[in-house]
Amino acid sequence: MIRLFVREGLNIRIEMVKDLSIPFENVENVLWIDMVSPTDQEIKWVSKNFEVRFPSKQEMEEIEISSRYWEDEESITINAYFLITEKEHAFNETVTFILKKHFLVTVRYRELKTFNELVKKLMMNPRFYEDGYYILAGIMEIRIDIDADTLEFITREISKLSKIVFTGIDITEEILETISYYEDFNMTIRENIIDKQRILSSLLKSYKIPQPVREEIRIMIKDINSLIDYTTFNFERLDYLQNTFLGLLNIEQNKVIKIFTIMSVIFLPPTLIASIYGMNFRFMPELQWEFGYPFAVFLMVFSALLPLFIFKKKGWL
Repeated sequence: MIRLFVREGLNIRIEMVKDLSIPFENVENVLWIDMVSPTDQEIKWVSKNFEVRFPSKQEMEEIEISSRYWEDEESITINAYFLITEKEHAFNETVTFILKKHFLVTVRYRELKTFNELVKKLMMNPRFYEDGYYILAGIMEIRIDIDADTLEFITREISKLSKIVFTGIDITEEILETISYYEDFNMTIRENIIDKQRILSSLLKSYKIPQPVREEIRIMIKDINSLIDYTTFNFERLDYLQNTFLGLLNIEQNKVIKIFTIMSVIFLPPTLIASIYGMNFRFMPELQWEFGYPFAVFLMVFSALLPLFIFKKKGWL
């Protein structure tokens, strides 16, 4: 799918490209070319009509900074991470931005909330978006706001988790799995934010960026730095929760072991007495004694109660 955002006076018109056999003539008024899951034919049509070189799929997925941002005399190509959350699973999706002359080309392979929000702003305030550089800055600004909201959500969930851990009521392995999930989630969003930091820093060095956009980028870099500090804080909290959980889990396990140890100590003396009087020797002092059996039972009960009394007096129970 190809959407063209064309300026008409003070307004912006959205035009859907359906017939790829017809060349596009009004190139100078195009501000933004948004491509969603483009086919080879659509890529060739845009490349031919707007003289744009598209990176390959392998180049889009490269993680090196040299592959995620490059600039020549005519254009700037950016491969940026966008955070995707689906069914409690978070991952980074690569979106390609190509800035050439006055227009912006975006290539993505799924619907993203960021772009829908930008389209709304674009239609409501078309005069604020003079060219593709302003549109790119608007997309990045919305994406940073969404990342901030995601971090706030993670922070709230960590706070809920900490209340469960510190109450010590429901200490299960599911808590450890939840902590591990939020560590992975926080790591994914940190990679996402650091990727934007590097890209915006590279854009700030470009001579092609207009001064107003340059000022917006400086503000966004400051916001990103604060978000990176936020992710560090979340990592510290999660690490502390994990250590606390493991400590509480060890305490619970020690309690169980303590019970078994006490039971073993309690039944050890009676077992010893029963073993002695269970011997089949012919001559035993109490064998013909009238009170031999009650005496043996008394000794077993007494030897079991004596450790209990000692443990209770020592405060071990």
